[in-house]
Amino acid sequence: MNAAAAVLSTGPLQLARDYISLLKLRIVALLDVTAIAVMIPAAHGHPRLLAVLGVLVGGTLAAGGAHAINCWFDRDIDAEMSRTRKRPLPGGRIPALHALVLGIVLNVAAFAVLWSWANLLAAVLALAGALIYVFVYTMWLKRSTPHNIVIGGAAGAMPPLVGWAAATGGLDLSALAFFGVIFFWTPPHFWALAQVIKSDYARARIPMLPVVAGEQSAKRQSVFYAVATLLVSVVPFFTGAAGWIYLAGAAVLGIGLVGMTVLDLRGRRWTRKLFAYSLVYVGALFGLFAVSPFFS
Repeated sequence: MNAAAAVLSTGPLQLARDYISLLKLRIVALLDVTAIAVMIPAAHGHPRLLAVLGVLVGGTLAAGGAHAINCWFDRDIDAEMSRTRKRPLPGGRIPALHALVLGIVLNVAAFAVLWSWANLLAAVLALAGALIYVFVYTMWLKRSTPHNIVIGGAAGAMPPLVGWAAATGGLDLSALAFFGVIFFWTPPHFWALAQVIKSDYARARIPMLPVVAGEQSAKRQSVFYAVATLLVSVVPFFTGAAGWIYLAGAAVLGIGLVGMTVLDLRGRRWTRKLFAYSLVYVGALFGLFAVSPFFS
């Protein structure tokens, strides 16, 4: 069955779900949290409502659009992986061109929303994140180097910069610290997942580090990146952007992340726990920073 016939045979509700699934909204939600959370301390507890809405709507459109383009470009390898072969494009339920057009349109809309509701810097940073994800990670690094997620992780680290720029009109060391948190956090987070689905990546010939260099190499490097995450996460205390409560919480959460990566060296049974904790870590750290102005 070709794509056009598959679309005609799909009910409208399922078709809508398929198009929405291209945006990978669960990932987008985490990105939105990191963008909006930094706005509150950046604006000393009182960010402009329109700017917050701009980051929420514009950030969702930008990240979702980038994911749609990723689905368009990666449809061949998605068809090889058991985790992704039932997605709309490899499943033939949506024409591939639709995903590409959707991704471009959403990013144009995101730029307009962020520029008009927040400011030009926020719009440019969001667009930069989308372009890094599409051109640097998806189209270049993902299929060519085991360090793909390290360098490409810069895309996922852009939302805190977008939020900070939307709240203040500029960037400073505190904003860059939260960029660093996500940048250094991404390898241990993603390599934990890559270990769990290593056979999928091997089948699709994607050179993720656990596939190319082995799981122990990925585990050892994860410890290094977890330590870097801990160190950069406390920078906002020293810049005056957060107080002692944030410092204590960031230290405890960061030590927990380092500890989980060290435990992961002992065996595969800790890998899923590391992945789960890494998600909790991001939510808790950014949540703690968001409420820090009210406890200083």
